[in-house]
Amino acid sequence: MNFLAHIYLSGVDDEVIIGNFMADGIKGKTYLKYPRKIQKGILLHRFIDSYTDRHEIVRQSTARLHEKYGHYSGVIVDILYDHYLAKNWKKYHTLPLDQYVENFYVLLQINLNILPERIKKMMPYMISENWLLSYATIPGIANILSQMNKRTKGLSKMNLAVMDLEQYYGEFESEFTSFFSELITYSEKKLIELN
Repeated sequence: MNFLAHIYLSGVDDEVIIGNFMADGIKGKTYLKYPRKIQKGILLHRFIDSYTDRHEIVRQSTARLHEKYGHYSGVIVDILYDHYLAKNWKKYHTLPLDQYVENFYVLLQINLNILPERIKKMMPYMISENWLLSYATIPGIANILSQMNKRTKGLSKMNLAVMDLEQYYGEFESEFTSFFSELITYSEKKLIELN
């Protein structure tokens, strides 16, 4: 899953949210140097990624893209799934998406000192370009995919995946909806186990 889903699946504890968000910047056992609830968020992120990567519905989505994008298919599906979460946000949360995202950006700035360098470098772009809110639209997703393609120096061709999104829009949405309901249940269970 991508940023928005990871943040959402963290629940309401700010430290768990921060830990989950910054987890990709934390390698191996270095998570142990952080406060307990940050550790919980980092571990939750890892559990979510493992569960997602081996889930049959997600594999169905990635298989549709694999011939064109190879090992980048999983990254693309993560981004596309965040689109459906953002687009259908009202089904999942009572707070409007723009307000939820703004609250998260404030939380990031408050916790700047604890974030890994990699995340600190990315954060200003994320906020100024409002990535999380932009996921809700196809042009927003097209922009994110183009940025990701640039990061791979054009090798991934991820910028073209917006055409696959448009072509298989209903199929991807149906797969996301089925999978995400299972992922919510899984994440809630893991949050309890990690206490």
